[in-house]
Amino acid sequence: MSDMQGLTNHQVRLAARPNGLPGPDVWDHTTEPVGEPADGRFVVQVTHVSLDPAMRGWMNAGKSYAPPVGIGEVMRALAAGRVVASKNPGFAVGDHVTGTFGVQSYAESDGTGVQKVTPTDDVGLPTYLALLGMTGMTAYFGLFDVGALRDGETVVVSGAAGAVGSVAGQLAKIKGCRVVGIAGGPEKCAWITEELGFDAAIDYRAEDVKKALRAAAPDGIDVYFDNVGGDILDAALTRLRHGARIPICGAISTYNATEPPPGPANYMSLLVNRARMEGFLVFDYVEKFPQAANEMAGWLREGKLHSREDVVSGQVSDFGDVLLRLFRGENTGKLVLQIA
Repeated sequence: MSDMQGLTNHQVRLAARPNGLPGPDVWDHTTEPVGEPADGRFVVQVTHVSLDPAMRGWMNAGKSYAPPVGIGEVMRALAAGRVVASKNPGFAVGDHVTGTFGVQSYAESDGTGVQKVTPTDDVGLPTYLALLGMTGMTAYFGLFDVGALRDGETVVVSGAAGAVGSVAGQLAKIKGCRVVGIAGGPEKCAWITEELGFDAAIDYRAEDVKKALRAAAPDGIDVYFDNVGGDILDAALTRLRHGARIPICGAISTYNATEPPPGPANYMSLLVNRARMEGFLVFDYVEKFPQAANEMAGWLREGKLHSREDVVSGQVSDFGDVLLRLFRGENTGKLVLQIA
């Protein structure tokens, strides 16, 4: 009898394109038998699914940096797991791997885009979806390449208690910068200052962000790492220094808008301050990933970087509910669904 016989693959498929927050009607829950891999391929048992704000954009029809998830397709997701069957000489049964495996309990792959990783007691699989995965790479290249960070500058990070923002702020501190984080709620603000070493925190739920930025960054902002867009981006635009840079990583405040959001009202600050605002995709830096990962792993070992994963244990079918935590601002650090 095959090792694969009797195994069932549980999947979450996109049933409809959401308008606003993705509710239960957006998802189909399906099952199918797990088959033996074809020649050159292998089967991964998915143990951890990454939940990312970008997923909301992947659900929409229309042109973007990646094709939309098709209706009826397994929801796209970065994930980690263990190889359980292989007819690919590059991957052996027992190997731990990360890749775009989707929201399902088993995935078949030919190895494209798949990375072998080595989890330890100190660095578990979720960290390879967080600090040592796409999240960390996004912070690294957004700050250093797009943001062209120089030692000792003033850096402001929105979504500072989120997966990317919390890493970006720590990287700026390693470079001797003054770092101000914008986050929601006293617990998140305390975490980024007391544990991650940010110099100041602004609670956007309780404070006037524009006024608070004047106090926290009195000499202005050299780099504004933007994860949220909207009103907070507008406030940051009023505090730019000459030659400031704004890496646009995301705009989670607008992802579930049912009407097109307005553009930034204060964009002329870019002209006045000879500043620039630039979008980027982490996938453009794939060739540099190993170098960045080695550097960040070193900082992690030295205690200069901290990775926090907000791991929710559940079933594949819990994906839709857990995803909504992102848009309610309920996660601290990287949100991961661990498949029990």
